[in-house]
Amino acid sequence: MMRDGFDRRKFLGVLGGVVGGSAFMTHGAQASTYDVATRRVYLGCYTLGAGGGKGIGLADADAQTGALKVVSTLEGVVNPSFLTLAPNRRTVYAVNETTEGRVSAFAVDAGGGLRSLGSQSALGADPCHLAVHPTGRYVLTANYSSGSVAVHPIREGGALGPATDLVQHKGSGPDPDRQKGPHAHQVLTDPSGRWVHAVDLGTDSVYVYRLDLGTGKLQRHSQAKLKPGAGPRHIAFHPNGTAAYVANELDSTITVCAWDATTGKLTPGASLPTAPAGGSVRNYPAEVTVSSDGRFVYLSNRGHDSIAIFAVGGSGRALKPVATPSCGGAWPRHIVLTNDGRFLYVANERSPGVALFKVDRGTGGLTQVGGQLSTPRPVCVTPA
Repeated sequence: MMRDGFDRRKFLGVLGGVVGGSAFMTHGAQASTYDVATRRVYLGCYTLGAGGGKGIGLADADAQTGALKVVSTLEGVVNPSFLTLAPNRRTVYAVNETTEGRVSAFAVDAGGGLRSLGSQSALGADPCHLAVHPTGRYVLTANYSSGSVAVHPIREGGALGPATDLVQHKGSGPDPDRQKGPHAHQVLTDPSGRWVHAVDLGTDSVYVYRLDLGTGKLQRHSQAKLKPGAGPRHIAFHPNGTAAYVANELDSTITVCAWDATTGKLTPGASLPTAPAGGSVRNYPAEVTVSSDGRFVYLSNRGHDSIAIFAVGGSGRALKPVATPSCGGAWPRHIVLTNDGRFLYVANERSPGVALFKVDRGTGGLTQVGGQLSTPRPVCVTPA
């Protein structure tokens, strides 16, 4: 199956062993204790294939400089390519991106360490993204190769129960390699918490669902169609709740959308290129994120190996290109702003390492601080 510009089945290999249940801490049985000078950061990676990691990385971030230091690894977790925290910050959830995909849960101890709470089937192949509903009652998972979205209830203590629902997308797109069928790439709720969005690269669509909190069932409400062949990958919302930005992996654009939380309607508008024209290497946008003040949008460019910076105008409904500085490595799959907005982390999958940038809150500009944190095939950075 082709994804991110490569054959993922050959690249990831096959699943071996038990996922999630046998995970254990190495390099010291206990993670370092929190203090006012450090903050915990969790690192997702690919473990299968050449140069793979051993599991979820646990790092400490200097609260003043943002610098990362890996202090331990939770081994035995297969392909934890995306991680997220529960709203109460007491549980970390991870996809296990394999042909027989699973979703794993981990309790967070007082020092920021992780303890396995087991896993559940994702009911699909190659789950690549997940999100916790704002109520803290369900985990939603996007299965890339299957083109489906699963719902799992969260039990007391953070463990997951068997899936309560699975919705299957249908359709295709014009790209002969990447759009032969549906490919759910991201799932998350809007700022109001009322609606669930599923971004599907294979059908050039963003699906909007209602989640029944009593039954854990999804009901499709609407479908927003992007330009044929765009290949939408991820979406991020403006803090004002009336605009959203879709990163399109296949045509290297970002689409500005109007969002109405009252009607549950997403309306695609203008699209802008994410990298300068004329490059000799095809570019694949990956992650998109918005500054907490809503003034800037950041997007990672794989191929061009840069971070596209856009200034936001028109109450969120307009973007203006600012710059495309180097990502500090190769193939920037995931980017994330720190909770205080002072730093941006970039997971450069093919360098491999995590680059750190200082954010100019006035101009939106990025300045790389130091070199990369060397860590095997990083694809997700999740600050606690």
